[in-house]
Amino acid sequence: MYYKFSGFTQKLTGSPPAAACSPQGLKPGLPAEAPTMIFATPTKLVSEAMGTVEYMGTNKVPDFQKLFQTSDGIPVHLKRGVPDKLLYRTTMALTVGGVLYCLVALYIASQPNKK
Repeated sequence: MYYKFSGFTQKLTGSPPAAACSPQGLKPGLPAEAPTMIFATPTKLVSEAMGTVEYMGTNKVPDFQKLFQTSDGIPVHLKRGVPDKLLYRTTMALTVGGVLYCLVALYIASQPNKK
């Protein structure tokens, strides 16, 4: 006996083999259609772009390597100046604040209820 999920009764019901083997929502025999292009410019095939390589911008990796590999006594996470210091100090302030909040919450939770 073959079974199939009935959308009307929300239960399994008996069904013929052909109906059980083709689930709801799938339509056999339809030809596959190519999706429509989304972008305005057509993409290049690999064989067309073998000689030229196009990048979105300049390569900044050598500049960052020079910056981060200098031995000037500054930690790596602070080498880019003010933005790094601001992020570091904000992270440390949120961490200390979170620890204090957890300690206060634990203290409040450890006190017995006053009735």
